[in-house]
Amino acid sequence: MALSREQVAMRVAQELQDGYYVNLGIGIPTLVANYVPDNIEVMLQSENGLLGMGQYPTKAELDADMINAGKETVTAAKGAAIFNSADSFAMIRGGHVDLTVLGAFEVDQNGSIASWMIPKKLIKGMGGAMDLVAGAKNIIVTMTHASKHGDSKLLESCSLPLTGVNCVKKIVTDLAVLEVKDGAFHLLERAPGVSVDEIISKTAGKLLVDGEIPEMVF
Repeated sequence: MALSREQVAMRVAQELQDGYYVNLGIGIPTLVANYVPDNIEVMLQSENGLLGMGQYPTKAELDADMINAGKETVTAAKGAAIFNSADSFAMIRGGHVDLTVLGAFEVDQNGSIASWMIPKKLIKGMGGAMDLVAGAKNIIVTMTHASKHGDSKLLESCSLPLTGVNCVKKIVTDLAVLEVKDGAFHLLERAPGVSVDEIISKTAGKLLVDGEIPEMVF
């Protein structure tokens, strides 16, 4: 079975380390805030000007003025700070973000990412993605392994306009966890019930499989 959006976010949350400053992109990445392990402290950054983003609010906690970069209402964690967008991007461009988690349309075997536009389709703009992939120390991509038509999103070379070049380190899809290094995708884990053969069939780029591949554990 392919993972749900929530399960992908849960698996990404296992990559967080104590003391990290983390930026979460729009979509599945924002869900990671709900699954931060209890035994660590991380500061979640939103590029619209919030450091210390908490979980999604309950009805009682809802504050329409407290939003993330995707214009969703959020909460502020203990020790949070609010500032303007220019200061937020100074943090990003200055290399002060330890990890960014973002979605993508395509990733290739060299770690290049296409995430901001599909030609001839309406777009809202590139947002902060280009700054994030250039400035963050580590980049994890969340995505579906293939399109709804069955076409692989893990390619030999991206076909869409690039957001960043040779920058992605790890990918968590609905089928697998993969590391990107040495010009190839390296299969690390598979979703429960998903076979290695299925992952191979849905990966268009160079994929290396070394030994027995364990299932993800949540």
